[in-house]
Amino acid sequence: MNKFFVASIAAILIAPAYSAHDISGKIVDQSGNPIANVKIEFHGSNLTIYSDKQGQFSVSESIDHVDEIHISARGYNHLSFKLEDQTDKTLSSIFLDQTIVLTPAIIEHIDVYATPLHGSTLESATPITVLSDSDLKNKHSATLGETLKAEVGVHSTYYGPVSSSPIIRGLDGPRVMISQNGLDVGDASRVGPDHVVSTETSTVKQIEILRGPATLFYGSGAIGGVINIVDNRIPTEAEDSLNFQTSVNSASNETEFAFDANTTYEQFAFHLDAFWRDSDDLKVPANPTVEDEHDEHDEDDHDDHDEEDHDEHDDFDGTLENSASESSGYTFGTSYLLDNGFVGVSYGELTKTYGIPGHAEHSEEESEEEHDEHEAGVVGDMEQKRFQMISELSFGNQLISAINTKFALTNYQHAEIEDGQVGTTFNSDTTQLKSDFLLAEIAGWHGAISLEYKQNDFEAIGDEAFTPPSTTQSIGLGMLAEKHFDNILVQLGARIESTTLTVDELTEIEHDEEEDEHDHEAHGHEALDLSMTPVSLSAGIVWDFAKGYNLGLSYSRSERAPSAGELVAFGPHIGTKTFEIGALYDIEQEGDEYHVELLNHGDIQSDDVKLETANNLELSLRKFSGDFGFVFNAFYNQIDNYYYQQNQNWEYEFEHSHGEEEVDEDDHEEHEGSGLPVYLYSPEDVKFMGIEGQFTWRLNPDFKLTTQFDSIIGELSNGDALPRIPPSRVGFRLNYELDATSIEMSYMETMKQSEVTDSETPTDGYSMLDFVVSHHVSFNQLDLTAFVKGNNLLNSEARVHTSFLKNETLLPSRGFTVGVRGQF
Repeated sequence: MNKFFVASIAAILIAPAYSAHDISGKIVDQSGNPIANVKIEFHGSNLTIYSDKQGQFSVSESIDHVDEIHISARGYNHLSFKLEDQTDKTLSSIFLDQTIVLTPAIIEHIDVYATPLHGSTLESATPITVLSDSDLKNKHSATLGETLKAEVGVHSTYYGPVSSSPIIRGLDGPRVMISQNGLDVGDASRVGPDHVVSTETSTVKQIEILRGPATLFYGSGAIGGVINIVDNRIPTEAEDSLNFQTSVNSASNETEFAFDANTTYEQFAFHLDAFWRDSDDLKVPANPTVEDEHDEHDEDDHDDHDEEDHDEHDDFDGTLENSASESSGYTFGTSYLLDNGFVGVSYGELTKTYGIPGHAEHSEEESEEEHDEHEAGVVGDMEQKRFQMISELSFGNQLISAINTKFALTNYQHAEIEDGQVGTTFNSDTTQLKSDFLLAEIAGWHGAISLEYKQNDFEAIGDEAFTPPSTTQSIGLGMLAEKHFDNILVQLGARIESTTLTVDELTEIEHDEEEDEHDHEAHGHEALDLSMTPVSLSAGIVWDFAKGYNLGLSYSRSERAPSAGELVAFGPHIGTKTFEIGALYDIEQEGDEYHVELLNHGDIQSDDVKLETANNLELSLRKFSGDFGFVFNAFYNQIDNYYYQQNQNWEYEFEHSHGEEEVDEDDHEEHEGSGLPVYLYSPEDVKFMGIEGQFTWRLNPDFKLTTQFDSIIGELSNGDALPRIPPSRVGFRLNYELDATSIEMSYMETMKQSEVTDSETPTDGYSMLDFVVSHHVSFNQLDLTAFVKGNNLLNSEARVHTSFLKNETLLPSRGFTVGVRGQF
């Protein structure tokens, strides 16, 4: 950052508090070596500068409204200087000796973009995980879920190598907000776990996993947490760079290429990124051992569907059929750089075509021609178009110090193709506008107010449309505030939201197993309008009780408006092999006959909808300096009216035919028992509790050993287990750094999950051993990194307990990835 830019910032400020001159300084480590790219933030003025390669920086003394200075660098402990009285404490007094020494941090401080207030991973009352730089590159996978699945407290739904969504502490779907640069990605991944998340990790800067007060800014859909994808699609500063990566993977014959480029012209900054990825069917361990799933459960505890669907594992010949994929995308963005911020826009398109394993079924008597027709199975074809605008402007006044505005239009389409025909199409259009007003310091408090508008129009068209067309509209008002009291940081948050759900038409059905299992009668009902007002509050403290230690304690009470699918779903969901019924329906049984009716005979009012309410208490203990550090978390989450799918122990005989085939009397016996099990969304009181930990030892300057573990219990208030709760895990990672070569070995032991419901079976544990070797070379201005990754070196047979298709899919067999990364 040069003096001209700093002077330009100073020129727009209203009332200079100091005489105008420049102050220079230098930032070094404990050995006196300069530290480059150190971030220096002047809170109150919204000014940020960076040190150069010699660790030098300069700043104008004339800047006004500075109440705190924050100095941060990767791998070092942060420094903060508070200017409580600017008449006595000036910038000169802070930089008097002109040399600032930073001490190394064993646990990384990483700045977080997802919250409007300044924050880092170690300055939050609740745990924040950030994946960036080499960690992100080493863990990058084709899906967001697989990229993040090894992070503490994070698992994945796993529908094969392309469709996999994150699970945070046992919560997923509509409870986990997935955002891109702070705005909803606007896809259907939270409607069904077989839908791919419409993001790409090969061209991003970092991925943030948030819990606690900051999630209030994302609305009731973030009750379980936020995963924020940070990229540079809208440039925020002048930069000239080119980054690229290409790789091949043996486990699926995957080929990938990605690049991003940034340049400037006068006050305009430009960004372009693109990627392409193609893979064949995934290689998996051949003929895995079939576990005896009745060892711990009496056969009487399982209904017919459980015995049929869960007791039979697919035989694998070393290939996971119907798991090939092809993906591509690009984004172009530009910004106009101002002295007090920037205004920018971007446009991007993303397409993914991928197989959904587990649906290419055929009988032994099937002819070769018929087999070839069915072998294609179910294919997902996703396309997303996204326009986004972001502006960040700072002001030198006594009330509002900055206004950050974000706007996005997202058009999403997902088609499910079976045997070459489009069976069901999902369309989603999302409009979102969000403005964060950063407030000037008031009595030592830093604060921000957020205003947000979001509308989502969703429809599913086809024989397998399990949710009716709906529109969800919300208006939210949120506030965050924090203040330092000596060595204690207090963080407060609140949000109120008005949510309206409009459904075009509901459906009612009667099912008679005794007379004709395939006969049903549907009744249409007028549009449904529901209004809900979720209110959420949070409070937390961060106590720096000793040098290099802090303690975080937080409590939050968060309310969530249930999604349209949870309330009004009614139809077959082939991706999960279930027939879903929403919570606004009631099922009554009379002998062998089942009646499904709307509540109150269709006269449904807003009072009939229960808000999901989570009361979460969290403790986080951290040590982040010296050669040994750790982060230990413990949490207890009591959730009232938790919407989850309960097995109703009867099957709906669904004609899986696109309206072209019917089951006649001669074929009835052959198709008997081939229906879909009925699952009803029911609001129940549940609790989640768990512990997480990560311990890091720096054995010497070249060696670092990290140990991690996480364990969670999820159960109903009566003590019964909840379905698909992630198993406990423990892992180790060893990093060895040479002059130009880095080596990482990691081992993760996933335990057996035996705490299961009556409608599921235990899942065996497994071991994963991986490695990454990277070698760095430079040619003039080109920095190259050649890398080799090995995954599942033990060739373990691994099933993911949290997946609906755990018996139809396996994690990849032993595989290797070879690639090159470059940077100009």
